[in-house]
Amino acid sequence: MASRKEQKEQLRAERLAREASEQAKQRRQRLIQYGSAAALLAICAIAVLIIVSQSGGGNSAGSGSKDAGLVEQQLKGIPQHGTVLGDPKAKVTVVEFGDLQCPVCQAFSVETAPGLISDVVRKGTAKYEFRQYTIIGPDSTVAAKAALAAGEQNRYWNYIELFYRNQGTENSGYVTDDFLQSIAKGAGVPDIGKWNKDRDSSKWDAVLAKIQRETSALGINATPTIMVEGPGGSKVVGSGVLPLSQIEGAIKSVQ
Repeated sequence: MASRKEQKEQLRAERLAREASEQAKQRRQRLIQYGSAAALLAICAIAVLIIVSQSGGGNSAGSGSKDAGLVEQQLKGIPQHGTVLGDPKAKVTVVEFGDLQCPVCQAFSVETAPGLISDVVRKGTAKYEFRQYTIIGPDSTVAAKAALAAGEQNRYWNYIELFYRNQGTENSGYVTDDFLQSIAKGAGVPDIGKWNKDRDSSKWDAVLAKIQRETSALGINATPTIMVEGPGGSKVVGSGVLPLSQIEGAIKSVQ
C-alpha cells in the first residue's frame, strides 16, 4: 500500500501531465490559427495582385489596345460622319458635351452610352453627336484634336470610346503622343500618317472655340451634359451619368 507521501507524488505527477497535455493542445491550436491567418494573408495578397494586374495598375492609362475589340463590336455597322454616329436622316440628335479626360464622362461611356447606342442609335431613333467641351486642362484640348482628326477618317467614335476605356488620371501627363497614337491604332484609324498631320491642324481651334461659346450660351458648365434636338425643339437634359430612360424620355419630347 502506497504511503501518503507516495500518493502526493503520484497526484502531483498526474497534475503535471494534465498541464503539459493542455499546454501542448494550446500550442497546436495556436499553430493552426497562425497557419490559417498566414494562408488567408497569402490568398489576399494574391487577390490584390490579380486585381491590380487586371486593372492595369490602378489609375494609370492603358496602352490603347484594351477593349479595342469590344468598342469595334459596339459600333460595327453604324455609320459615322465626322463627329456624328448613326443614321444622318434621323430627325432627333442626342448631343453629348464631354471632355476626354473627364472621369464622369468615362463612367457615362461605360454605363449609359452602350444602351444608347444599341437601343436608340442603331435602331435609327436618333443620331448621337459628341462635342468636345474641353474644360479640365490643356491635355483635354490635345486629346480632343486627336479625336477630331480620327473623325476625318470616320473613326471618331471608335477613338473616343476607346480613349475612355484606357483613360488615366486627369492632368497626370498620360496624354502623350505615344498614348494618343496607340488609341488611334486601336481605334482602327487607317492612315496614321494623315491622322498625325490632321491633329496638328489649326482648324480645330475654331471648332473648339465654337463649342465653348455654345456651352456658355446654354449655361452648361459640367461634363458630361446631354442635350436633345429635334422637330419639337431642343432641351438640355442634364449632367452626369444620366440613366438611359431619362434620355429616351427627352427624345420623345422633341420628336
